[in-house]
Amino acid sequence: MDVRVNAVAEHLLLIERELRVQGWWQEEAPSAEALASREPFCVDTLTFEQWLQWIFLPRMKALLESGASLPSVSGIQAMAEMVYQQQPSVARRLLELLGEFDRLLTRTP
Repeated sequence: MDVRVNAVAEHLLLIERELRVQGWWQEEAPSAEALASREPFCVDTLTFEQWLQWIFLPRMKALLESGASLPSVSGIQAMAEMVYQQQPSVARRLLELLGEFDRLLTRTP
């Protein structure tokens, strides 16, 4: 078993918690069409926070639950830095969590 699984699972919960703390968590899912975007991070149909909640978190949780191999690389912090470049202080904790997530995945299992 990949030794990163527990740490990744915990980190996903921290990311979800931060989205809730910031008021970025939504109760209602975006439309099926918005979720089906072919663009990276669904930039044409979702906000970054929506993408985290409705695409990223569920996909990562599904990987963990299925026992599938975790990715060995992630660049999610870089995307977040672009999104929040005008308001880094608002998203400071989320940026930190996403950076830690990236580092977790790059560790050798």
